[in-house]
Amino acid sequence: MKFKVLCSDLDGTLLSTKNNVSEFTITEIQRIKNAIRVILVSARMPRSMTYLQRNLGIEDQPIICYNGALILDGKKELSSTVMTMDHLDEVYDLSESLGIRLGLYHKDEWYVEENTERVRKEIHHTQSTPIFRDTVESIKDWKNRQIGAHKIMLMGTEIATDTAFSKLQKQLGQELHVYRSNETLIELSPKSISKLSAIQLLLKEGETLDDVIAFGDNYNDMEMLQHVGHGVAVANAREELKLIANSVTLKNTEDGVAHFIKRHIII
Repeated sequence: MKFKVLCSDLDGTLLSTKNNVSEFTITEIQRIKNAIRVILVSARMPRSMTYLQRNLGIEDQPIICYNGALILDGKKELSSTVMTMDHLDEVYDLSESLGIRLGLYHKDEWYVEENTERVRKEIHHTQSTPIFRDTVESIKDWKNRQIGAHKIMLMGTEIATDTAFSKLQKQLGQELHVYRSNETLIELSPKSISKLSAIQLLLKEGETLDDVIAFGDNYNDMEMLQHVGHGVAVANAREELKLIANSVTLKNTEDGVAHFIKRHIII
């Protein structure tokens, strides 16, 4: 297989553990990186991605953060799309009525109210620490600074998250992406962007989506895998994703991406 760009999701895909890549993956990325541009594509914030870039030796490439809402090339901001404060107010009101906690993200800022078990897991998985502050104070601060959220995370019980997911799709589904990360997590991002739109923005002259191979595992990877030249799902991916993928590789915990690269990408 011949491609000019390789794009990979991180959590559940390229990462073999909750917070890092394996030596095998590093070796395979090192083998191809001078012939193929390797771009990390994630719902993560920048500083939760750059340490992985360093480990892989691809710091010279851009990163796609927050499902495409923020694109960076080193310290240079290539694109930034945020949700409005009206959206944030509406999400906050809904979350309060259901007893759901919010995580608010803007560039490399991450705000939560409490150091809950879920937040501690996120700290471990992303190798980043949030600022602990009352959400009302964070919203007030953001309004004063005239900034918006690149991502909003909702954290609650499974029952509360079920209710919130249904209501968010009905109330804001036309304006925001509403992703169910797992039974107790929902992620929101602007509707005008996606991982695919971010990849399209990074294509160089003479490159098309047919020149791209992409790897993923979750619903927010579906559009990307459907429209690139070759979409690959890991074996632990959502069943819907495996159905539309061109190929299915091993699980992330079995270095599925690295195995696929070694077998199919010849330099």
